[in-house]
Amino acid sequence: MSVAKLVLEGKEYDLPVFSGSEGETAIDIASLRAKSTAITFDPGYGNTGSCQSAVTFIDGEKGILRHRGYSIEELAVNARFTEVAHLLIYGELPTAGQLTQWRSDLADHDQVHQQLLQMISHFPPAAHPMGILSSIIAAMSTYYSDDEPVDVHIRRLVSQVAMIAAAAYRSSRGLPVVFPRRELGYAANFLRMMFGGPTSDYVVPKVLEDAMNMLLIVHADHEQNCSTSTVRMVGSSQANIYASMAAGVCALWGPLHGGANQAVLEMLDAIHADGGDYKKYMEMAKRKDSGFRLMGFGHRVYKNFDPRASLLKKACDDVLDHLGVLDPLLDIAKNLEEIALKDEFFIERKLYPNVDFYSGIIYRAMGFPVNMFTALFAIGRMPGWIAHWREQDAEGARIHRPRQIYTGPNLRAYPK
Repeated sequence: MSVAKLVLEGKEYDLPVFSGSEGETAIDIASLRAKSTAITFDPGYGNTGSCQSAVTFIDGEKGILRHRGYSIEELAVNARFTEVAHLLIYGELPTAGQLTQWRSDLADHDQVHQQLLQMISHFPPAAHPMGILSSIIAAMSTYYSDDEPVDVHIRRLVSQVAMIAAAAYRSSRGLPVVFPRRELGYAANFLRMMFGGPTSDYVVPKVLEDAMNMLLIVHADHEQNCSTSTVRMVGSSQANIYASMAAGVCALWGPLHGGANQAVLEMLDAIHADGGDYKKYMEMAKRKDSGFRLMGFGHRVYKNFDPRASLLKKACDDVLDHLGVLDPLLDIAKNLEEIALKDEFFIERKLYPNVDFYSGIIYRAMGFPVNMFTALFAIGRMPGWIAHWREQDAEGARIHRPRQIYTGPNLRAYPK
């Protein structure tokens, strides 16, 4: 193993250096604490590796996203969400027999406890779905014993998160809960629970089912983002899986994370309310002093085109063509996209439309209210959170405890 040398106040410290399977280099500073009183400073953990993980690989410079070695381009086009969930959680794509059993197991655990459904009905109609989702997931720990096998909890969470979200939506509109059907796939079941009726013959159009399936897959995991890191941090205290997943939902709720696609629609609303002059706003985006921020373009990780956005662009076109939607906000979005893909200002700065831009457009076209967007993200991200929680639990990781640089007052006496 090679070493890096840190020279601090004339003293040298040897720090181990190791590499990941894709060649990323890491300097192990864990031993520095035993040798020195110095700590490293990295606000927001932007260049800090908090763990080793075999779940997801991202190369932002090259626009690469892979789950367990499989490219997102292949998974999103060829797989179903339940297959990807199995891949993330258990490390391999299921065989035909394993997939049949996995789907059967998920169906066996897809019914939300009746008392939890009653709890959903007692939230105010205007309650945000993420508040309901995090509350109900946390409450699940009070209904199910820690003595149950962890795989039972995993199946329950993957299955029921979709029904909880759909039930929250329907309750807010005074509609009865729609229960899942065993013969339907995951995406079709969710859309039916959202927009069908308890006894109706509502059939989910295949183009919408396929789009929903792809949306769930492209959101399934994204390495050590805010919510996944939160799940790991909460789980490191040996909190139960429900508490850890509820914490992930809460972290995802923020507008800088899971709420980004909601911010896209709010931006489009603002442009429409101002007369729909999208060209004016694209020019404003070029000026730092304009106060206008172009939402849904560019990405903190990807310095190239977001591979998930490339996939959703086609799905977006397919959905809009199928539905024949006439929506001024969607027209504005398409015009913004066209400018960003051709204008040198945006091309040079890698300000391409990202996954949040296209997902928001698709969700709106499919009929989802804006406040449901983050909950849809949470449904897709559940397997990724579980995969990281399970990986960390298996390795027996130490409790997370970051350090700080204190900048407050020095010792002072209490006034008499």
